[in-house]
Parts: sequence; structure tokens; C-alpha cells
Amino acid sequence: MSQHRKRNKDLGLFELVAIALGGMVGGGIFTILGISVSMVGTLTPVAIIMGGIIAGLAAYSYVQLGLYYRDEGATYSFYKKTYPTSHFAASAIGWYVIFGYISTLALYAYTFSSYAISGYEMGQNIWARKGIAIAVIAVFTLINVWSVNGMGKIEDLMVYTKLGVLAIISFVLIQHGKTDFPTFIANMAADMEHSSVLSLLIVASLTFVAYEGFQLVINAVNEMKQPEKNIPRAIYTAIGAAIFIYVIIATGALFAIPTEDLIKNKEFALAAGAGDILGKLGTNLVILGAVLATSSAISGTVFGSSRQMAVIAADGYLPAILAKRRGHIPVIAIITMALTASILILIGGLELILEFGSMTFLLVSFLMAVANYKIRHKTRSSRLPGLLAMAGLLMGGVLILYYEFTTKWWQMMAIIVLYLILGVGAWAFAYLRTSEKNRQTEDA
Repeated sequence: MSQHRKRNKDLGLFELVAIALGGMVGGGIFTILGISVSMVGTLTPVAIIMGGIIAGLAAYSYVQLGLYYRDEGATYSFYKKTYPTSHFAASAIGWYVIFGYISTLALYAYTFSSYAISGYEMGQNIWARKGIAIAVIAVFTLINVWSVNGMGKIEDLMVYTKLGVLAIISFVLIQHGKTDFPTFIANMAADMEHSSVLSLLIVASLTFVAYEGFQLVINAVNEMKQPEKNIPRAIYTAIGAAIFIYVIIATGALFAIPTEDLIKNKEFALAAGAGDILGKLGTNLVILGAVLATSSAISGTVFGSSRQMAVIAADGYLPAILAKRRGHIPVIAIITMALTASILILIGGLELILEFGSMTFLLVSFLMAVANYKIRHKTRSSRLPGLLAMAGLLMGGVLILYYEFTTKWWQMMAIIVLYLILGVGAWAFAYLRTSEKNRQTEDA
């Protein structure tokens, strides 16, 4: 999400890793922690690591395609170029990528709201949280419409500050932990007896959205030094660093905060628990970390995805009005992203948004793995990692649907309906694009 920052400079490995971490560490850990603990208890760090492994498998295809195509359009461009004769393939990947970003935008805004007002009485009111979430999207929409330069400076400050605050939170939680290491291991062993491998895999799949963002490195391919070396190094380093950050925060929380408190306050679990352990200072520190993390993610998501939406619209796979720009700023695309994310917040809760977001990026990453496998001889990809990626990503999507079916089937139906709507929309624009091409051929 920070790919716009240094257009006139060569980006080295350090800067590229920072770009990827800025995209990944965007409030995901704050969102998934309480939900994960409610499902697998102290095995949460294990599930987070498993989710990181799935992200690593997904990254393999992005790396190979990024090195082959060298196109800053990343996901959408890769699929369009791999299937050049299929308008539906290009349209479908465009729709799914954009709505995946819309779901993460809603997720970040909802998490921002849950933490920002967690210390107030209205923090228990779901409609107050939804209202604040929509308001924060509106603020960053106005910033993005107003000034790219101003947005960039604000984003830089938030990205680097949040990483420092998260490190402090982790250290403080571990230092004030009331659980010693042998007890923690004993608790993990007990949870292992009560939790199934299936539960761990489901949570790992749900955490996938917390790793979304590593592909932002590819958006900077035209500004980086030695892309053949730095694309894989930056992406895999950033995923490893994100796993480490998430595991340390989750472990610190489990050491310091009773699991029942994390489960009870799952939408703002860290803030509520830290307040009990560290007092008002601890609460404020966690709230600051969550607000910074989600704010930078909201800002960057609005910036990057609105431009991709404009590119897709210019290709004819979204309404043409979304391609219009004021200067270089796609104002209508930015506003459309904000409005759609706001609607998603109004109709869904945190878990629905989280599950839809994870499902969508699992699906998009699966399609990337299929595309890379199709041209593996051109991208010089190994067969085994490609097959593992497809199997892991497909499994993740199926497990989320299974979890929904067995717990809240109406949410599963809502997700399926959303995908059907997206599929119909993608097909309709692909049909129009094909018809237009045929008319042009006949006229020629």
C-alpha cells in the first residue's frame, strides 16, 4: 500500500520489506486474536504459523509470475496476460480482487472502531461501532481525494510508528505475564486434547486475511533494484516477519490475559485484557497500536485498490465512469470503494467480514496458483510447490465454508450469494466486452 511513495528512487530490500509489512500488519492480529482463542485456545500461535505457511505457499505463485511478467498491475494483470483470449477470466479476477480489497477495507474500519471506542459505554453498541467504522472510511476517502502527497506523508508516519508500538505492546505483555512457560505449555497440551486438527486448519484459513498485502511488493517492480533477487527476498522476508510479529503478540496476550477475557471481548480483546493487567496505560497503548495499524491499512487500501479499480474499468470490466480521474486521482473509484465497504459494514458483523475477506483472498490466490501452474515452464516454476499451493488454498476455502455450514449456515449462504452476485457481474461485463470486440472486428 506504500508503493506510491518513492517513485523517483530505487527501492532496495529494506524498503520493499517495509512496503509489504505495511500492507500485512494492518490490524489483522487485532481482528483474529479473540476469534482464534475462542476456537483453539492457547494453540492460537500454532494456527497463526499455519496460516503463515499457507500465505508462503500462495506467495510462491506471485513471486514466479511477478518475475516473469514484471507488471506493476500484479494480480489482475497476471491473470489477464495468462488467459489473453478469455474476457471472463480477466473480468472475474478483477471483480474478485477489488471486492477482496473492499472486504479488507471494511474489516480494518470495523476493527478501528471496535478498539477506538472500546473504553466507552457505547463501545458495546454494535451500531455505534458500525457508525464509527463508516466515519473513519469517510475521513480517509476525503484525504485520498484531496491530496496524494498529503496521504503519503500521513501513511508513512503511521506505518513506521505502528511497528514500533506493536513491538512495545508485545514486550510489555510478555513482561507482565502471570503465566509461566511450563504452565503455558501444559495449557497448550490440554487444548491439543480438546481441539482437533480440523479446528486448527479452520483457524489457520481464517487468519489468511492477516497476511494479505505481500503482493504490494510487485506493484513497485518498476522502482526496485534487482527485482529478480529482491521480489522473492522481500516477500518471503516480510511473511516471516509478519508471522513472528503475530506470534509474539498472540503469545504475550495469552501469557498476560485470561483466555475467557480474550473470548468475551473478541472484537477488542487485547484492549480489554491489557486494561485489566496494566491499567489505563496498557489499554491506551493497545488502542493506539490498533488505531495506527488499521488507519495505515485503510489509507493504503483505499489508495492502491481504487487505482486498480480504475484500470479494470478502463479495460471495460467495470463501469466506465470508475476509470475517470481528476488529475491522477480516480475520485469516483475511491468514493465507490468507500460506499461499498460501508454497505458491507452495515449488513455484516466482524466474523462475516473476516470470513468473506479470507475466502476471497484464498480464492484469488488459488487462481494465481492455477495461472502460474499453467505457464510453469515459462515462469520456471517447480511442479510440487504449485500443487501444494493449489491444494492448501483450496483446502482453506473449503474449510471456511464447512465451518460456516456447521456453525452459522446463514452466513455461509450470505457469502455464497455475494460470490454469485460477483460472478454474474463479472460475466455481464465480460459479455459486453466480447460483444464490443466482435463489433469492432466486423466494422474493420
